[in-house]
Amino acid sequence: MSDDTEATRPLLEAIDLPQRRLGESHSPLTRLIVDQLRERILSGTIAGGERLVEARLSEELGVSRMPVREALRQLASEGIVTIEPRRGATVTQFTEEQVRELVEVRATLEGLNARLAARRHDPAKIAELQAILSEGVRLSEGGDPMVLIRLNERFHDALANIASNSILRDIMRSLRDRTALLFAPLNRNHGTRIWEEHAAILRAVIAGDSELAALLATRHVYSAAQMPPTP
Repeated sequence: MSDDTEATRPLLEAIDLPQRRLGESHSPLTRLIVDQLRERILSGTIAGGERLVEARLSEELGVSRMPVREALRQLASEGIVTIEPRRGATVTQFTEEQVRELVEVRATLEGLNARLAARRHDPAKIAELQAILSEGVRLSEGGDPMVLIRLNERFHDALANIASNSILRDIMRSLRDRTALLFAPLNRNHGTRIWEEHAAILRAVIAGDSELAALLATRHVYSAAQMPPTP
């Protein structure tokens, strides 16, 4: 067995992937590290404000420091990690003002997203959204929190596909990356409520009620952030 295979064994075991899958998936090692660290952060295993020391992560994952450094940079671009000179990388912690600003922007754009989806009302894409909703509802009580987080992302992506606005979709995807850390605790602890709210949004989209869909989607963001809507 080569030295490279031995070096990646701890990481592959940590993410529960058979070793042979690494070559088959053609996924760079950095991407595997990004996915592993993101999951640990969003699941709460690594807490907000905790330092992410390259040397420690490198030893823990059984890889060199270079892909760890690149992974931290990628997570910093998503807003999940903050990198500061002389302090290094830490899990991002938002100030109250940053939380308010992020929630206000995301709530506004999610409302527009749902409004356009209700107006454009593509039956095939709505069927896809219904399938995601059914799976989310099924797993909302007692399901794997990370699976629910990924399903939540798929729901919002599918809603954006119905809205059919590529500019809005790209902006929303970037904003969801930045707010993933903010909303992760609710996904872990209030899964049933999230999917009930998703179901209400979908009903409004199916009915073609664009104003109600927008209102529900906007409220959904404030509910997820556990904040009252901005006057």
